[in-house]
Amino acid sequence: MKFLIAGLGNIGDEYEDTRHNIGFIIADAVAGSLQTKFEPGRYASVAKGKLKGRSVILIKPTTYMNLSGKALRYWMNHEKILPEHCLVIVDDLSLPLGALRLRKQGSDGGHNGLISIIETTGTTEFPRLRVGIGNDFAKGYQVEYVLGRWTKEEEKVLIPRIETAVELIHSFVLQGVERTMNLFNSR
Repeated sequence: MKFLIAGLGNIGDEYEDTRHNIGFIIADAVAGSLQTKFEPGRYASVAKGKLKGRSVILIKPTTYMNLSGKALRYWMNHEKILPEHCLVIVDDLSLPLGALRLRKQGSDGGHNGLISIIETTGTTEFPRLRVGIGNDFAKGYQVEYVLGRWTKEEEKVLIPRIETAVELIHSFVLQGVERTMNLFNSR
């Protein structure tokens, strides 16, 4: 059984450790837990690993957030992975900092990465892990907030949540989306 885990973010030093790149940060943590490393691949940095006999392909799209669908579609087709075995990790302004919400499917919620994926793959039937980044910004400063770096206070909240996100992703691969939602969405 194969699973595709896509951590969304933007490439480049100017975006490293920004709120919008939480998908990349969690994908890196999952790669570490599987003792694998990212290497350059088509439309994405790619890491491949095993979890109790199951193949896990991790991608960090190099297409920038707004074209994430191109990378996801390519790797789904290349590895012959069904949408229900894909998990997309995205930042979410509507959730409190560090909140983790796994959904089996759904709308784009206004997120440019999800918009691209839905448009490119033609489906909303893929699981997504929404990671709360809070919304502590003045009106009109959403872009600056999302593309801003974590504060020290935010990092204190976030670091243990990254570990929980890794556990959640392991559970998704081993136990499926429904069981994982029951175990983690109430935490």
